[in-house]
Amino acid sequence: MRRAARALGTYVSRSPVTAGYAALLLSTHLWASAVLSTAEAQRVVLGVSTHLDNLQDRPVRVLAGSMLFFDGTLTDITSEAFAGTLITLGLGVLVCLAWLERRYGAGRAYGIFVLGHLAATLLTVPLILVALAHGWYPESVRHAADFGISYGAETVLATGALLLRRARWLAAAGVVAWPVLGGDWSGVLPDFTTVGHLLAAAIGFGCGAFLLRAARRAAPAPVPQPAPALVE
Repeated sequence: MRRAARALGTYVSRSPVTAGYAALLLSTHLWASAVLSTAEAQRVVLGVSTHLDNLQDRPVRVLAGSMLFFDGTLTDITSEAFAGTLITLGLGVLVCLAWLERRYGAGRAYGIFVLGHLAATLLTVPLILVALAHGWYPESVRHAADFGISYGAETVLATGALLLRRARWLAAAGVVAWPVLGGDWSGVLPDFTTVGHLLAAAIGFGCGAFLLRAARRAAPAPVPQPAPALVE
């Protein structure tokens, strides 16, 4: 218990913003799942869902509110939803976002997270509109529940994968494999959340490449060493 308490204290002191954000996500999840009734929780979820109708009526509210919840479970450990929680909340926020905060500061870390969340969400809108116009997606997509931190988590996971010194490409392949293997590819187009996660990964890889280039430019140039004197 003492070791766990010390580890938690170290984590909070080194990544205070991520620790606070994780606590907020857990609080909203427990509030919606344990305090509210099923109908009330559904209203809350639909209120922050980034579907087409909400984005048209109240874009700022839903884009911000969607980042306050994660779409998963903490109790049904044998379900696919729990695996999603481990990836998004566990690896994405608690591990990768915290690491980015420690290494680059909270501003850059959360700038990447928010950029991925916003850009991936908004870039899927034209795809959905075209798919609806051609009958590739059902009309129910206009108001389907779509909320959570997964686009932002995918972005920071991709960024972190590219910044690894070892197993970089293996980690990057794992980041891409998650939406590819878990998505629905049965229709003319994959479901829009799969496309959104792949876009978020691309954004994250771009951010990682930018940070790598910036680090190389900031690295001091090697100091030339004098040639050894010849001994006759």
